[in-house]
Amino acid sequence: MTQPSHFSTRRSFLKGITVTTAAGIAIPNLLLRAQDTPASKRVAVGCIGVGGRGFNDLMNVSQDNEIVAICDVDANHLAKAAAKFPNARQYKDFRELLEKENSLDGVVISTPDHSHYPAAMHAISLGKHICVQKPLVNTLWEANQLHQAAKKKGIITQMGNQGHTYEENRLLKEWFDAGVVGKVKEIYVWTNRPIWPQSKAADFKPSTPVPEKLAWDLWLAAIPDRPYSPDIHPFKWRGHFDYGSGALGDMGCHNLDPLVWSLGLGVPNRINATADGLTETAWPRGAKVEYIWDDVPSHGQIKLYWYEGKNTDGSPCMPPQPKGLTQPLSDTGFYVVGSDGIVYNQGSQVQKLTILPEARSVEFLSNPPAKTLDRSPAPGNSEREWALAIKQGKPFPFMSQFDYSVPLTELCLLGCLAIRTGQPIIWDQKTSTAINNEAAKKLVKRAQYRKGWEYSAKDI
Repeated sequence: MTQPSHFSTRRSFLKGITVTTAAGIAIPNLLLRAQDTPASKRVAVGCIGVGGRGFNDLMNVSQDNEIVAICDVDANHLAKAAAKFPNARQYKDFRELLEKENSLDGVVISTPDHSHYPAAMHAISLGKHICVQKPLVNTLWEANQLHQAAKKKGIITQMGNQGHTYEENRLLKEWFDAGVVGKVKEIYVWTNRPIWPQSKAADFKPSTPVPEKLAWDLWLAAIPDRPYSPDIHPFKWRGHFDYGSGALGDMGCHNLDPLVWSLGLGVPNRINATADGLTETAWPRGAKVEYIWDDVPSHGQIKLYWYEGKNTDGSPCMPPQPKGLTQPLSDTGFYVVGSDGIVYNQGSQVQKLTILPEARSVEFLSNPPAKTLDRSPAPGNSEREWALAIKQGKPFPFMSQFDYSVPLTELCLLGCLAIRTGQPIIWDQKTSTAINNEAAKKLVKRAQYRKGWEYSAKDI
């Protein structure tokens, strides 16, 4: 089975995932379990950030709903969205949108990472349901504040990690629950990201005039003023500490999600990392992170290894080849080593699974576990799933709501913290403190917020 695009070919892909055995035997999966659709009420939605990924999110949430208002700091993005939704009122400042559009039921936030937090907190303060792109935020303090504020207001929340809606994620969890590889010992996860400049390649060049169509001060949001640079906007911001969260922040909420959910992994006890090419302002060209959970129910100690980017010689930073796999590793994927075998997945999220060794594959797939988990009513569409939850007046238990997605985001950001400091971290979740790492303590919260852009849960 060829690797599908999660955006253009999901419909055909979901007609039947195939599970590939070590011998290459394709076994069609069962059809998706039908879900009753809530009442056909149209949710009134505002969309903040409608360029790139944000345009896709806008289209996703528009199905059977009303797009009341759209917002973007880039007039070109706004014009493209307005051409699709001419009746939507247009804004360049999300604060103005949120204060004026009292009729909104919910808000979708698809801006760069650094501006998720102020937009989300402002929406929460007004009692609006929110769907926020991954990662939710790019500092651990903001993750904690966001979670507290959402619980305080009792809103329906969602993170836009689309894979959490997929049939395949349910399948993997059912496999682990049925003991496909016995007790899990080690997990290896890797990505071909970054595909944007990092390390010295992300150095700022002399600033240029702000593009005529861009409200640069609003793009910066809560970040202190700095001159515009094309080395930040429109695409290269992910490589910088202030604006993005590197490859782990970008892809961890996708690639780690099926494993965290399937195995019930919470916040780890210890995190270690090494990085190649870290600078004072930018994420490295390559990194390796080790997460350790000391006592996972039904498994015991589990170690998870994350690999990203390039080594010094330019080769991909990849894990060792798993025992029994004869083909080269895909450029993105994971494999799980257990007491009774290995599960290998090609691609981000769960896309093409192989069970090793062959004898274990044949044994397990000859009598696969029953489908026990509820399926999403909107596979591949986090925004529509969220809107359906608003219609029924309560979240679906399987959503990537903040009770689940905040800890998942924190897991990614803890790895980022270890990458930045180069020192082991022992994390105290109750106090949100790296108890053994003074450098990490200083990075838990953003050093400075622009005046007038400060938000906290206690003020909501």
